Amino acid sequence: MFKTLKDFNFKNKRALVRCDFNVPLDNNGNITDDFRIKQTLPTIKYLMENSAKVVLMCHLGEPEGKIVPELKTDKIAERLSKYLKIKVKKTDDCIGKEAEGNVVSLSNGEVLLLENLRFHKEETENNSDFAKHLSKLGDVYVNDAFGVCHRNNASVTLLPEFLPSCAGSLLEKEIAVLSKILESPEKPMTAIVGGKKVETKAKFINNISNVADNVIISGLIAKEVLEKEIRFNFPEKIVSPSGDLSALDINKESIKLFHEKILKSKTVLWNGPFGKFEDKKYSKGTLDIARAIIKSKAFSVVGGGETVEFLARNGILDKFSHVSTGGGAMLNYLSGDKLPGIEALK
Repeated sequence: MFKTLKDFNFKNKRALVRCDFNVPLDNNGNITDDFRIKQTLPTIKYLMENSAKVVLMCHLGEPEGKIVPELKTDKIAERLSKYLKIKVKKTDDCIGKEAEGNVVSLSNGEVLLLENLRFHKEETENNSDFAKHLSKLGDVYVNDAFGVCHRNNASVTLLPEFLPSCAGSLLEKEIAVLSKILESPEKPMTAIVGGKKVETKAKFINNISNVADNVIISGLIAKEVLEKEIRFNFPEKIVSPSGDLSALDINKESIKLFHEKILKSKTVLWNGPFGKFEDKKYSKGTLDIARAIIKSKAFSVVGGGETVEFLARNGILDKFSHVSTGGGAMLNYLSGDKLPGIEALK
């Protein structure tokens, strides 16, 4: 498959780690949810404890190759310093002489965070020269950014061409959990697919129907399925809300039906909220789904930015067996697609 942290001796080595620190920010550039930062801590701590010189890189937002002051990674460095209880150093750029100098001066167990990779358009253009410049900062490349593994970005797919590579703890865990869902889930299994945009989810619904016993879909997806006359391989497994499919929340009959399916399940997979969940008065349906999953005591896997944010806001995120850091990457993987970031490590 791919190598993991345990396959390398990191003593005196520069570990160049691709992290997914693309966290939500408020209007003042403050981090509103640091879930993704926390999920990468085990990998960083492992490297520190094994005497590596730890160089972290990430992107933040969509600066489109320009320097956007509010998308600098300073706040991330501050948050990491708090959690790791050491001063995390920070560069003003992710490549070049200054960054290289900062890396050279690192001692074993120290941590350095590079500036936003996407301040260079070459990152999203998957530019080989840019990857080569990045590779000068490490001896071993560690991918711990599951959330960007579906993207052909230089720091994700090209770095393994220049450096010995492995998966970090988080990436290893994500693949293990999602593979189990696809290959040997405990039955009965229910998949819950919320949100809208059926074209991005039709392949996922079809593929997950091969293993799930029920696939609950949101009203907006059900509406698009009817309008676009989409055909699924297992239509008998699809469960849609009753009543107005464009309603801002799901009705009592639908909640009752969903509850019955969820409470009988041993495995539940959930991606995407239901209705206009961001408005508190229409969030009851999404919250009821969450509570039913918790009550079922099923092995529960949840993913997607909006869903994770909703559960965190309601203080119930830790009640789920596995919370994925990837929305798009999770959907692609469970659709049966090969993720470029994973393939590059093999």
